[in-house]
Amino acid sequence: MKIENCKFQIERLVFGLWSSVFVKAQRSKTKDRFRQFAIFIAFLLVHFPSFAQTPTSTPDQDDVLRVESDLTNLLFTATDKNKRYITSLHENDIRVLEDGVPQKVFTFQRETDRPLSIAFLIDVSISEERTLPDEKAAARAFIENIIRSEKDQAAIVPFEGYAHVEQPLTRNVLAIYKTLERVEVAFPAYIGGAPAISGISSGPGTVAPPPEGSTAIWDSVFVTCRYVLARDYEQRRRAIILLTDGRDTTSRISRLAAIDQAIQSETVVYAIGIGDSKYEGVNKQALKEISERTGGRAFFPKRADDLKDAFAEIEQEIRSQYLVAYSSSNKKRDGSFRTMTLEVASPQFAKEGLKLRYRPGYFAKKTG
Repeated sequence: MKIENCKFQIERLVFGLWSSVFVKAQRSKTKDRFRQFAIFIAFLLVHFPSFAQTPTSTPDQDDVLRVESDLTNLLFTATDKNKRYITSLHENDIRVLEDGVPQKVFTFQRETDRPLSIAFLIDVSISEERTLPDEKAAARAFIENIIRSEKDQAAIVPFEGYAHVEQPLTRNVLAIYKTLERVEVAFPAYIGGAPAISGISSGPGTVAPPPEGSTAIWDSVFVTCRYVLARDYEQRRRAIILLTDGRDTTSRISRLAAIDQAIQSETVVYAIGIGDSKYEGVNKQALKEISERTGGRAFFPKRADDLKDAFAEIEQEIRSQYLVAYSSSNKKRDGSFRTMTLEVASPQFAKEGLKLRYRPGYFAKKTG
């Protein structure tokens, strides 16, 4: 019997019992009314305890969770050969393949209205001492232009050997500005008020905890994706803006593991490689890898104006995104990595040398 029919039968039974008790109570003395009513209530509580419980979720929420678990979401941007963003694509202009198998697209839409969750992951090791003021100024201008306080969220996460959530995700733009202003270089030690994000174990048989003054980029990306930008039932675009020189010294998590965690949480990493030539410069290859493997880009500004331009490019890309969603034809829940490929199906756009940028895959859900 379907759930709806069961509920209907229960409602009929309860109504019938109530009617019987009510009629008899009308014919009896007052004390008998109360006695019979009490018996009726006790009957309900014993045989139908769910009537006394407050529902924890609505059918709509359950539907959202079910849909979320069945669909794979993929954000992408399209640029022409002159690196101009193309915002006029339609569903039949692209093809989606998973492990080489064409997929049926359920959703195709421009993403300018989907809420944003952005974490500013800011390297505060000593090598950023001279560049940090410019980074903060450019980040503030970016926030002013991109964050819509009625729906978007941002977090401020400075890091050295550990990441610290000085401002959790919030729509309060003023709070974001104030927290950003307080971010300072961790020399000789971290001076912020937030404790380190836990979640990476150290001890016998593992890598030692990071010492003061070190830089753990991959650890910080990993914990920010897992604990700050963690996925939930709400449909959001998640991004990390990583401001660092790319010189990791003490991460206990590998760069590949950090990339995998970003993919699992559907987080795009935009890296801004900025450092001081007084130290070791910028590790461009590492920052390119984590950005491109998550569907983002890496920028390497040399001057303050270049830094502003990098943020402007990220802003434009976020405003030019598309979303495709599909239910994979591969129904195995084995936790394996699935390669996603977007192809240009339109002869016109193919002739124009259209370039699509997106993350290259995802991890299937695992049963158990």
